[in-house]
Amino acid sequence: MSHHIVLLPGDGIGPEITEPAVKMLKAVVADLEFEPHLFGGASIDAHGVALTDHTLDACRRADAVLLAAVGGPQWDTTDPSKPRPEQGLLGLRKGMGLFANLRPVRPVPALYGASPLKLEVIEHTDLLVVRELTGGIYFGEKTRTKDSASDACVYTREEIVRIARVAFGAARSRVTSVDKANVLETSRLWRETVHALHGDEYPHIELEHLLVDNAAMQLLAAPRHFDVILTENMFGDILSDEAAMLTGSIGMLPSASLGAQGPGLFEPVHGSAPDIAGTGAANPLAMFLSAALMLRHGLAMESEAAAIESAVDKALADGLRTPDLGGGATTAQATQAVLKNL
Repeated sequence: MSHHIVLLPGDGIGPEITEPAVKMLKAVVADLEFEPHLFGGASIDAHGVALTDHTLDACRRADAVLLAAVGGPQWDTTDPSKPRPEQGLLGLRKGMGLFANLRPVRPVPALYGASPLKLEVIEHTDLLVVRELTGGIYFGEKTRTKDSASDACVYTREEIVRIARVAFGAARSRVTSVDKANVLETSRLWRETVHALHGDEYPHIELEHLLVDNAAMQLLAAPRHFDVILTENMFGDILSDEAAMLTGSIGMLPSASLGAQGPGLFEPVHGSAPDIAGTGAANPLAMFLSAALMLRHGLAMESEAAAIESAVDKALADGLRTPDLGGGATTAQATQAVLKNL
């Protein structure tokens, strides 16, 4: 039985890291079928919208969706009437029911020196950010006049319970729930709901509550403290990018977006890097690791996922460094370095 994968190469370096990822996947799994679709800025240029109904339907029918990157200066606008590539991401998450974003953060020993933080701070860090994806300020009602604007931040108890269950289910020992309960009513509901769920269903897991500003500080001061960080949409967006720098490069981190059922969406954390698009210098490793998450969480292929992750670790241990990691390896050279270790 073959598995059907929808590819969304997107913009900038997206197509340049999608091709080697497909090559990587074909090397470890024989029965994968790939169906590419325009998405983001490329879709705006071709169809006038970042996500067409046709592409969304294809994603819903797939076994998994692998996305590279979207965006670029040519689509940047503050005009609310004009389409933006990011609208495709929000539409995809909502349309596929993807409410849980998982971002593992594990600095690779070979890259400890690339992190801006000291070795003794980041050593043995192994945390997971669980971010709620379809609620909060990004999806709330928006207003705009000439002199004012507003974005409503709304959460329901049901939305909080379902994302908290994901976090508690993934935890080894501790869940750190991040909010701003000293100021925001949504955060007070968040804290109350998470606390009640913990007592009812997960008393064996330690629970702590941190205000988001303190959490941002602790991520840099004591990242080893964290096991699973649970938080709402905007806070999770910010904290997960901050956590990415523990690894030394945002070009190293994968992510998975999952729903209650249906296919998941797997993508690197980094952006489309239009400044290096077409130069052959893009780091494909986060895309490879996203493909590994797809195999693990989307297709239940644990050994194949571990093979890719081990090959990436070995290539880095052998000295592979792309420009963002302080070296000079091209996308093609990085791909070959990992392929030879499979």
